[in-house]
Amino acid sequence: MSERLEVNSHKGIYTVFFDETAITSLNSGDLAGLHFIIDEKVAGFYKDELARILTSKSVLLIPANEESKSLDRFSCYVEHLVSHGIRRHHKLIAIGGGVIQDITCFLAAALLRGIKWSFYPTTLLAQADSCIGSKSSINVGKNKNILGTFTPPEQINICTHVLKTLENREMLSGIGEMLKVHAIDGPGSFDKIASDYENMLSGPSALGKYIYDSLVIKKKIIELDEFDKGPRNVMNYGHSFGHAIESATDFAVPHGIAVCIGMDMANFMAVRLRLTREDVYKRMHSTLRKNFRLFAEIHIPSDGFFFALSRDKKNTDEKLRLVMPDGSGKIALHLCPNDPAFQKNCVEYLASGR
Repeated sequence: MSERLEVNSHKGIYTVFFDETAITSLNSGDLAGLHFIIDEKVAGFYKDELARILTSKSVLLIPANEESKSLDRFSCYVEHLVSHGIRRHHKLIAIGGGVIQDITCFLAAALLRGIKWSFYPTTLLAQADSCIGSKSSINVGKNKNILGTFTPPEQINICTHVLKTLENREMLSGIGEMLKVHAIDGPGSFDKIASDYENMLSGPSALGKYIYDSLVIKKKIIELDEFDKGPRNVMNYGHSFGHAIESATDFAVPHGIAVCIGMDMANFMAVRLRLTREDVYKRMHSTLRKNFRLFAEIHIPSDGFFFALSRDKKNTDEKLRLVMPDGSGKIALHLCPNDPAFQKNCVEYLASGR
């Protein structure tokens, strides 16, 4: 695996470093001008590796949950940073998963009209997917990810050894996003990662190659369409249904697993809408179901599901913008009417036990 990956953005090139000593090097380095935003669980797990950082001048410990990225929490974050002397030439350092990434990225974009930030992702989902692409999103009330920005970090530092403290559901969530990006790359890529699915569950050391491969696939797409105006839309595969599932279950289903169910549902719906063949659905179903099997029996209320789906910010006024496979199995954007026939098919899938 390469030691680095360079990503082009509207603010220049930023680099992803693969370095198992990155966190300990940060802890032993010069901490002047750095403001740390850290997942409180990560701070507990790695209190020795983060010892100097945790006693440094400016540290925000934040629970990694959806409430933490609600707009009404940001006044506290800003007050902390201002009271600890934040300046435009300072830098924010995010250590955690996607929630910490979203919070830090949004603050970096808006605070003092923009400051630099770097990211040390500690979840598989963040390492293999969300860490690149420049996006941040925060919640307002019940509106998930409704405010956001495109603000790339200065650099990203990936240490796979921190994955050893993840719960099984967090590992499965990250694998869900890895399956997604490989499916987008094509049937061959999906079949390759699917054939190694059991090996990926054996531990962090088996995941390094697929983390790198996932970022290489995503890099090609985001460099082509950084601001999500066209080709990058395919990265929402599984997300419209997945976000609706998260919302309807009050986030009882972790994001990457909800996306995994969302992909399976998108494939099912594509068959019902005659956009693809049934063998496309069946070819992927067994691997996707392996990954969401522990959550397959969770009840997904249809009312909450359709409410959340209709409010998806990607939709037009009259149609749902859904990413689903076409006749060849290629993942593509489709416009679908949110009519009774569509809703009937959705209810059938949700009630099927998947």
